[in-house]
Amino acid sequence: MNTTYAHNELSERTRFSRPQVVSLLGPIAAAGGVVWGILQPYRITLLHPYHQGFWWLLAEPPLLVVLVGAVFSFVVAGPLIADLEARGETPR
Repeated sequence: MNTTYAHNELSERTRFSRPQVVSLLGPIAAAGGVVWGILQPYRITLLHPYHQGFWWLLAEPPLLVVLVGAVFSFVVAGPLIADLEARGETPR
């Protein structure tokens, strides 16, 4: 049984390459944080900071998710995409 044919068929059907998927992870995470903040605004204590300390205001889950998505996009994704392209995993 020859698996070369099946491998070629699978790679031709793939819509996104690995660098494209990596470049989309950060914006998707940031968008998820924005949607979370819109759907549950009571989680963002900056809107009602009564009886909240500084650390409670700093560590708000939806804002942290947006921050992590932005950091991934600007710090992690660039070198990772460059490494994937150096290994020859470019879109076909």
